[in-house]
Amino acid sequence: MSTDPPSTEAAAPVRFREDVTVDLVKHSASDSDVLWAARVSTAGEQSLEELTKDPDRSKGLINFLIRDRHGSPFEHNSMTFFISAPIFVFREFMRHRAGWSYNEESGRYRELQPVFYLPGAERKLVQQGRPGKYEFVQGTDEQRQAALAVMAESYERSYAAYQEMLAAGVAREVARATLPVGLFSSMYATCNARSLMHFLGLRTQHELARIPSFPQREIEMVGEQMEAHWAKLMPLTHAAFNANGRVAP
Repeated sequence: MSTDPPSTEAAAPVRFREDVTVDLVKHSASDSDVLWAARVSTAGEQSLEELTKDPDRSKGLINFLIRDRHGSPFEHNSMTFFISAPIFVFREFMRHRAGWSYNEESGRYRELQPVFYLPGAERKLVQQGRPGKYEFVQGTDEQRQAALAVMAESYERSYAAYQEMLAAGVAREVARATLPVGLFSSMYATCNARSLMHFLGLRTQHELARIPSFPQREIEMVGEQMEAHWAKLMPLTHAAFNANGRVAP
């Protein structure tokens, strides 16, 4: 049987978080990437100066591409984000495969840290209505306190069980089975503007969206931060995305 040596260090105390974090760690992404890719169809290779000398024309071209759903010019760029969020958020993330690459921290090769998710005060806890036609409401103070207490106790017990197995020499890849999806993980996620627009169209709720979406709040929190980074890199593309109903081309 494959085992790991028992840990000689005291277990870290369990910690709780209500936030998620998204850092843009590297990128090669600008509106000029879209212009370069689109104009090669009709004008061949052009210099950056030639591409951007007419701002109104550039804005109009990007708007036309999104409006008429010419999507491939939005693939010639790259953004890599470092994301820290609960595991259940990453399970939803993996539904997005086209145009995405992922590398998540491994519970096989490192001891997982005791950081767990507890919903913040603004997170609505109670679901009302039938599937396909429901809404979330805040819930009572009693419901919130009960939920937080049960979650915290569950996290502490599961991490104690994890540490107990590690101390007994059980392999990390086996011991991790006791840990819940509220555990925080981290990953690198790389995408292009087209794949990010598709993600945002599904995973954020926005007043300008032509097609309504009802994402889980925690993955929407990630999406909002990713969008803020992207909007600074590609402002014309972001504006056109909003102007055309937040539908990916």
